Amino acid sequence: MRKCHPKVVLIEPPSTMLFPQHRFSRMSSPASLPRKNLFYRVAGWFVRCFYRIESSGADKLPPGGFLLLPNHVTWVDAVVLQVACPRPIRFLMDAEIYKNPWLNPLFRALGVIPISQRRAKDAVRAAAEHLQAGDIVCIFPEGELSRTGTLLRLKRGYELIARAAQTPVVPVWLDQLWGSIFSYYGGKLFGKLPRRLPYPVTVAFGEPIAAEDADIALVRQHFLELGEWCYQQRPVLRGHLGEACLRGLKHRQFHTAVIDGMDHSTLSRGTLLAAGLALSRFVRAHCPGPRVAIVLPPGKGAMIANLAIMLAGKTPVNLNFTAGRASIEAAIRMAEIQHVFTAQIFQKRLKDFPWPDGVLYLEKILPALKKKIAGWRALVCVLPWRALRMLAKIPRVGDRAEAVLLFTSGSSGEPKGVVLSHRNLLANVSQFAVMLSLDPDDAALASLPFFHSFGCTVTLWYPMIEGIRAVTYPSPIDTAKNAELIARYGISLFVATPTFLRNYLRKAEPEQLQSIKLLVAGAEKLPRELADAFEQKFGKKIHEGYGLTETSPVASVNLPEPTPRTPGAPVQPSSRAGSAGKLAPGIAAQIRHADTGALLSLHDTGMLWLRGPNIFEGYLNDPQRTAEVLIDRWFKTGDLARFDED
Repeated sequence: MRKCHPKVVLIEPPSTMLFPQHRFSRMSSPASLPRKNLFYRVAGWFVRCFYRIESSGADKLPPGGFLLLPNHVTWVDAVVLQVACPRPIRFLMDAEIYKNPWLNPLFRALGVIPISQRRAKDAVRAAAEHLQAGDIVCIFPEGELSRTGTLLRLKRGYELIARAAQTPVVPVWLDQLWGSIFSYYGGKLFGKLPRRLPYPVTVAFGEPIAAEDADIALVRQHFLELGEWCYQQRPVLRGHLGEACLRGLKHRQFHTAVIDGMDHSTLSRGTLLAAGLALSRFVRAHCPGPRVAIVLPPGKGAMIANLAIMLAGKTPVNLNFTAGRASIEAAIRMAEIQHVFTAQIFQKRLKDFPWPDGVLYLEKILPALKKKIAGWRALVCVLPWRALRMLAKIPRVGDRAEAVLLFTSGSSGEPKGVVLSHRNLLANVSQFAVMLSLDPDDAALASLPFFHSFGCTVTLWYPMIEGIRAVTYPSPIDTAKNAELIARYGISLFVATPTFLRNYLRKAEPEQLQSIKLLVAGAEKLPRELADAFEQKFGKKIHEGYGLTETSPVASVNLPEPTPRTPGAPVQPSSRAGSAGKLAPGIAAQIRHADTGALLSLHDTGMLWLRGPNIFEGYLNDPQRTAEVLIDRWFKTGDLARFDED
């Protein structure tokens, strides 16, 4: 790294972030704007009080005029951009704001170009003239501030300016600004405290695109790839899932972590952590292998076992006890499983299960650890999380090391072991958390098995890290009991498959599902008639999502539409019937020809390729199949898709 501005660090982008290269005619830049005017000096000082800005690619900006296209997340984006950019920038601004009598002298001094629908041609002409004179001109192509933190529809006005000036277009991505006090995170501006100071921000300038090539599909693709690169730089992704769980459970430690839907018993977050820490010592002493299996339905025991194995620095392997014997035997052999946690009563129900030699019964082990759990509970109360981490010898760095191993059924009966790293799961939990914005008092129904990728990430690790309650039940097909639990505990987040949801039309009453804020269906296509019938009976929309075990699993999801600021006012779309929703933050996408692999426009139909921190590390001991689907960390999903303009 090398410094290019006080508190602004220049990071060299990796060679993996490649964009189409174009040649441009370059011109010298006239000194039409002051190098640093007084306003930007003062505003820059103010912004640095709140933000620590890191810049990537600024040293590769064209020397002449070019059109700068950033995403729009906060009210201070313009100042953040100017701090990160080594040259002065002219901004286009809505004419009504520009005419404000108190601010107009300042805008004029800054060289702002006003734009209105009535005189759009004049603004286009003025912007083109400044570009041809060698200035940097910036326009926010979304045309409005994001109220969801996701990229909005790109407006075509920038195309007119770029083609009129025949100067290159440079996309730039502002990362991590969503959640700051100047964003609409939480549905409001300013009325929230910063989570940390200074707030880390990454500004990544992309490769220039020729004016004639810069259509909205290509610019969006560049935005997604810049956003993915920025997300990969986040320090939290280099952490360890065990440490993240420790921090999450230590916070609000006296609040309920899990409610067992079978007997309605509860565990506080601190007690769950203490039980996990005590059992992790047992795991280290009695389970020498790197992986430990779990054969349990969702419940307190399964959550404690998964947490303990993770805190012990080993890999939990939740085995699919509904699979055939041959498939389970193959999974145990491939994962080199020596020990498995289960319960005697559950073991008796699995008549044909190929148990390994080392079977450990939680109902015998945990009572024997009662005093140690009490000791850890006291330590959880008094010690800071860093001291607990050192005392428990929890690794600090996990990054791309194996964190969880899940098995998916293979076409020949031989299962595939999907290796999910600490980076994968930490990323997907953070991606999901940004999209949902749930409150600490919200609750999730955890009835999907933990050997299912959705159950593993969304209803096991997500509640522990992000601080919401998990209400567990051992079966997702017991519709009557699950509906009763939703009503009794005010479930906010409910994830299921369309097949399971169909049963609710017959066996649940409308008042039982009234607490649900977000109902997500995945794993199979959502039939339109089911969605319509469900909304008609319960008044709840089913929001379809898309993901695979290899994507940890959440890749995209439809979300509830935001409440309009005034009755009848337009809202930024968060869902679309028949679609799989918007991509999660930090995921890049390409559409490629299904046969040739040629790169297509995002608006064409073709094979969907994805890249992001949530993309798996590969198949266990299977480099050939891994190489078939992972190319330069791009994952060939095997699904056909296209993007619309939203």
